[in-house]
Amino acid sequence: MRKIIHVDADCFYAAIEMRDDPRLARRPMAVGGAADRRGVIATCNYEARAYGVRSAMSSAHALKLCPDLLIVRPRMEVYREVSREIHAILRDYTELIEPLSLDEAYLDVTGSPHFAGSATRIAQDIRRRVAAQLHITVSAGVAPNKFLAKIASDWRKPDGLFVITPEQVDEFVAALPVSKLHGVGKVTADKLARLGIRTCLELRDWDRLALAREFGSFGERLWKLARGIDERPVQVDSRRQSVSVETTYDQDLPDLPACLARLPELYEQLGRRLARLDSSYRADKPFVKVKFHDFTQTTLEQAGAARDLDSYRQLLAQAHARGGKPVRLLGIGVRLIDLKAMGEQLELFESEKAGLLD
Repeated sequence: MRKIIHVDADCFYAAIEMRDDPRLARRPMAVGGAADRRGVIATCNYEARAYGVRSAMSSAHALKLCPDLLIVRPRMEVYREVSREIHAILRDYTELIEPLSLDEAYLDVTGSPHFAGSATRIAQDIRRRVAAQLHITVSAGVAPNKFLAKIASDWRKPDGLFVITPEQVDEFVAALPVSKLHGVGKVTADKLARLGIRTCLELRDWDRLALAREFGSFGERLWKLARGIDERPVQVDSRRQSVSVETTYDQDLPDLPACLARLPELYEQLGRRLARLDSSYRADKPFVKVKFHDFTQTTLEQAGAARDLDSYRQLLAQAHARGGKPVRLLGIGVRLIDLKAMGEQLELFESEKAGLLD
């Protein structure tokens, strides 16, 4: 029995914009393109959603629904950085993470030692840390599989947590509208409705063969989902490019000496993470990240530098000099060389070379 958590940030882009500029809070606002340039809404806050504004809607239509809507241009690099910070928190609980987008991911915490293996308490702690460190909220769902965890994370949005225990699966799924099933879009939902199927309980009246006749190969999937069955594993779909640790401080570090005083603790944490790497990686360039109190930030790395504490001190001093302001976040890390990928590329090269010689 798996323990799956689905983490989903609440109105992610808009939440970051409201965090960085509190004047945007409590008024309808969206992130997207300009209406006069056929722009599209990427996301919006809940005040805008009350008017019917939605993501993927044209900005022009959004302004017709809500004339007072403020549309700000996206800052993708900022959003990517916050996403990296969220994933740094997630990796403290498990390496089995499947990113779905910048703002959502699945975690398999089945074997996690944290909180005596309680997925619910892990989800609570993730939500607490994201709120405390990044000043945005995430919703989370806990369930025995991915299908149900994703539904659960949406159940009490925004800023909510919903848990479906194994004992609750059958009753919960029976009452679920078929439109909530993974892979059921508007066309399939309309076809199911024409067949008199609106809930999973009604869908259970159909056997596998009948569903296969109506929906082809997807019929088997429908039969399983109607019973809460989803065997898909969490897919860790990318090799690591770096290992890092970082901390957002409750009070800004006022100057470079204060930052340097925090470095040994970060260095020790990084060492523990590096020790968990398997032999298919080799440590390469060290780097440091500094985020100043005004949310500007800089990252500095150096090829050929050693990875000892003194080298990180020198990198931190150079990075801090770029801003010279109080610091809210410090991070250090190491770029990685993927020996497995290098081996696969060499194998491909050798096979291609052999083909040319044949």
